[in-house]
Amino acid sequence: MSGTYAVSMGDRGRLVVPAELRERFGLAAGSPLLLVETAMGIVVTTRERARDLVRRQLQGDDLVDELVDERRAAAAEDDR
Repeated sequence: MSGTYAVSMGDRGRLVVPAELRERFGLAAGSPLLLVETAMGIVVTTRERARDLVRRQLQGDDLVDELVDERRAAAAEDDR
């Protein structure tokens, strides 16, 4: 697995995904893909992988609990 593949944009904006990647990711004709614009360029991924990435990024700290803790700390500071 090299991780980098050179492709060229074809007629009407079509890209050909190399066979090795199609096989590895279980892609077939008509498989839905997402193109995500980032500061570093374009990321091409499947919906499932994008969903998993977002879930991983949101794991860990519970933002609501964190906000409540900050508000309680600020209220305690005000009470002093």
